[in-house]
Amino acid sequence: MHCSSDWHSFAAWLIDLDGTLYRAAPVRLAMAAELLLLGPHRIRMIQEFRRFHEALRREQDSSYRQGGDEDNPYDRQLCRLAELQRCGTEKVAPIIHEWMERRPGKWLRLFRRRKLLAEIADFRARGGKTALVSDYPAITKLAALRATPLFDVVVACGEDGPRWLKPAPDGYLLAAQRLATAPQQCLVIGDRDDADGEAARRASMAFRLLR
Repeated sequence: MHCSSDWHSFAAWLIDLDGTLYRAAPVRLAMAAELLLLGPHRIRMIQEFRRFHEALRREQDSSYRQGGDEDNPYDRQLCRLAELQRCGTEKVAPIIHEWMERRPGKWLRLFRRRKLLAEIADFRARGGKTALVSDYPAITKLAALRATPLFDVVVACGEDGPRWLKPAPDGYLLAAQRLATAPQQCLVIGDRDDADGEAARRASMAFRLLR
């Protein structure tokens, strides 16, 4: 276990996005209200897409342990949703992008974790390296948070990221590789011990749980 005084001793910080760079609960409430008001016919689709994400997280563990080789998990989510909707992925992808990446932007900005973002900026000013590691596409959300300049590397599913969701360590290991930093010199910062924390442990990295 590391205390706050040790955090700056690491060469690199590898940071989760959703629920870490912003407070998830108020964003979910705001988006639920927006869906009810402007997109009630999309509610079930969004719910199913999120359900597929957690299902893939559970399903992948046995395949990962057996050394299986998977495709992009974000694409698999879209495929499952398209099958459920009985259409092609080209029909569901823009809807998912609108309601899970573009529209939440204003709420992400409102509920961003200013203290953490300031810590990241200070760490970089001291010469530290930073990477964003996400199980979802991150570019649009980072722009909404006005946090893009805070990261040297972005590793995100659906955007040239890993083929496995957390708690598989692949995303964090890929980020460390792109930063040319040994795993033991990396600190993972995330809001889920079962996902970010377990991935960090499997990657031989330290972990800071953000509450």
